[in-house]
Amino acid sequence: MNNDEILQALDQQFSLNKKSAKVVVVGLGKTGLSVAYYLRRLGLQFAIVDSRKKPPYNDELLAQMPDVAVFTGGFEPAVFDVATHIIVSPGVSMEEPLIEQAIAQGVRPLSDIDLFACSVSAPVVAITGSNGKSTVTTMLGSMAKAAGKRVAVGGNLGTPALDLLAEQAEVYILELSSFQLERTSQLNAVAATVLNISADHMDRYASMAAYAEQKHKIFAGNGVMLLNMDCPHVAAMQNADRELLTFGFHDAADYTVIDTAEGESLAFQGRAILAVNELLVAGVHNQANALAALALGSVIGLSEAAMCDALRHYKGLKHRVELVANIKGVSWVNDSKATNVGACVAALQGFKNTSVILIAGGDAKGADMSDLVPVLKEKVKMLLLIGKDGMLIKQAINDCIAVLEVHTLKKAVKKAAKIAQSGDTVLLSPACASLDQFADYKERGGVYSAEVMRLKE
Repeated sequence: MNNDEILQALDQQFSLNKKSAKVVVVGLGKTGLSVAYYLRRLGLQFAIVDSRKKPPYNDELLAQMPDVAVFTGGFEPAVFDVATHIIVSPGVSMEEPLIEQAIAQGVRPLSDIDLFACSVSAPVVAITGSNGKSTVTTMLGSMAKAAGKRVAVGGNLGTPALDLLAEQAEVYILELSSFQLERTSQLNAVAATVLNISADHMDRYASMAAYAEQKHKIFAGNGVMLLNMDCPHVAAMQNADRELLTFGFHDAADYTVIDTAEGESLAFQGRAILAVNELLVAGVHNQANALAALALGSVIGLSEAAMCDALRHYKGLKHRVELVANIKGVSWVNDSKATNVGACVAALQGFKNTSVILIAGGDAKGADMSDLVPVLKEKVKMLLLIGKDGMLIKQAINDCIAVLEVHTLKKAVKKAAKIAQSGDTVLLSPACASLDQFADYKERGGVYSAEVMRLKE
């Protein structure tokens, strides 16, 4: 779509136009910056506010758009008073008092995903879930490339959605978080999925039902719904009026795993597609991820041969059940991306051995850590706790296994090295966010990997 077509769509959907609209962009992170570039390109009036004194992209914005009004260090009522529209970045709660007040007074809220949806004519695939969404998004992206498609991949993962528009792709694949979805109304993906629902962001949502409700918004529109039949929260989202595909290890699922004479195989409606042992990524959870990617790829017309070839070469993402080293028979695995309980459970269930030394802890985000108990009893021989909520986790699991509070990740690695024996796995899978001690999960995973490599040296 050209700029005139986009402006026409924005005016039609949101009364967002050059004549009367005054947009306030809340948050100058990666998403906020992408919104600023987009609005500037279309010639729309906007200002930016951020509660931080020096937001991450402040210098870049001022260098590229020195005439844009930027208000930092807090939210000023006067800025919101003149707004006609408000675009709130995912990291900012919609329950901020000035944001709630502005919306109550008639200011129109929208999201970067709404802007994207009004600006694209090529098919969009949308992926969300508590766990696995980055893996499925990148799996599907590699499948599309293998099939010879011009594909753009981003959203919550990597490149912001609006920045993808410059790629003029044949298909767009978006990973979307609950925070993005909660403020989005215009998305109409040709295929969309909620991979799973487990406790996450309970510090932002009143209940699991409220969290699941935001995830469900990915199914707006009339595209194909892909549901995980193994997750009750997701299976309950079924809509009889919509075209439906299913995946999982449930007998009735369209895409599942079957036994063949040669061993287990990914399959579609009983027909074997790819032997499980051809996957480079380990774990039952990655089999489920592959099934989801195959299903989504089928909707956008990717050939099965190309999709299988991509899966044979897919090595996974850093910080997601990533083997760092094998030292004296001990496997050291980095799963720092496991920022919630469900991700930690999935990682542990993927290990066949029952001699795991687990390093967990950080910011629990209000989650119920007692959900870890069954898999801890089954798989873990020692739990090493780090971070601010270590004591909360210890109390929640109620001495179901041996526990040591070591507080820091560096101490955890050193302690694990003393405990581990040949055949053991030391797994960093925190079940918590990282922001109590690290900039993000990538820094946490990097510190872990560096400490492990020091052991090897």
